[in-house]
Amino acid sequence: MHARAAAALTSVAGSVVIGVLVLPTAAQAAPAHNRTAVVAHRGASAYAPENTLAAIDRAHALGITWVENDVQRTKDGALVVLHDTTLARTTNVEQVYPDRSPWNVADFTSSEIAKLDAGSWKGVEYTGARIPTLHEYLRRVDRNHQKLLMEIKSPELYPGIEGQILRELRRDGWLDSWDVKHRLIIQSFNADSMRTLHARRPDIKTGFLGTPAVSELPAYAKFADQINPSHTTISADYVKAVHALKGPHGKPLESYTWTVNDAKTAQQVAGFGVDGIISNAPDVVRAAVGG
Repeated sequence: MHARAAAALTSVAGSVVIGVLVLPTAAQAAPAHNRTAVVAHRGASAYAPENTLAAIDRAHALGITWVENDVQRTKDGALVVLHDTTLARTTNVEQVYPDRSPWNVADFTSSEIAKLDAGSWKGVEYTGARIPTLHEYLRRVDRNHQKLLMEIKSPELYPGIEGQILRELRRDGWLDSWDVKHRLIIQSFNADSMRTLHARRPDIKTGFLGTPAVSELPAYAKFADQINPSHTTISADYVKAVHALKGPHGKPLESYTWTVNDAKTAQQVAGFGVDGIISNAPDVVRAAVGG
C-alpha cells in the first residue's frame, strides 16, 4: 500500500462527538494489545520478496495467521498478485523485455509475466521466484491455514475486476459462509470499488484504505466494515471516532493501520486502539503488542 488521497466521496450531514480520551501507558494498554490482529504486509516482505509464495511461507514460518496482498489483471485477463502497476521495481522485466517500457502489468500476458524473476532483487536465495496468479496464491494461503486481507489494486485500471475476483474466490472455495466470516477481508483505496463489491456480496467484510474526515465516516460506514489508514495519519481520537460508528453488518467499524515496522510505533498505534496492524516485519510487531 502507498499513501494517497482518500477517494472522493460526498460528505454527509452529521458529526461524531469525540470525548476526552486518556491515553494509557504501554504497560496499562497491554491487555488491549492482545486483541490486535497482526497482518503480514505483502507476506513477510521484510524477509522475502513481496507478494510471492515465499513471502506467504515466511509469514507462516513466523506463526503469522493474516497475510495481505495486492491483486491486478494482465493483458489476457488473468488475475495476478503484485503491488505496483508496473513490473519494473520487483522483476527483471527491463532485461527480459527491454523495448516494452513503461512495463505496465496490463500490457503483458500472463505467460509473459510468468517468465519474469520476481525474487532475485530481494536476495540471491530467491532467484527464480515468480509473480503468482491469484489462484496459486489462494491455494498457498489455504495450504498454510492462513487468512487473507486482499487489496484490489487500482481497480479503475481494470473495469469489472471485482466480479472477476469474486468468481476466482468462489472457484477456490473461499466464499463459503465460514471462510467469509472468519478469514477474508477485501479492501481498496477506491471507494467505488468497495461499494461495488459490497453490493455484489454484502456478506464479505470490506475495508476502505485511507483516512476520511470524521464528518465523512458515516457515508463510508454504509459499505465498509473497516477504515484502514496510514499510521502517520491517525490518533486515539480518530480511532475512537471510527469505533463510534457501525458498519453495514451492524458491528462497530474497525481500523487496521499500515505500514508499521518497529516496536515503538506498534505500541503507539495499539495504544490508540486500532484493531489490526499491517507490517512488513510482523514478528517485530507481534512481539511489541502481543497480537
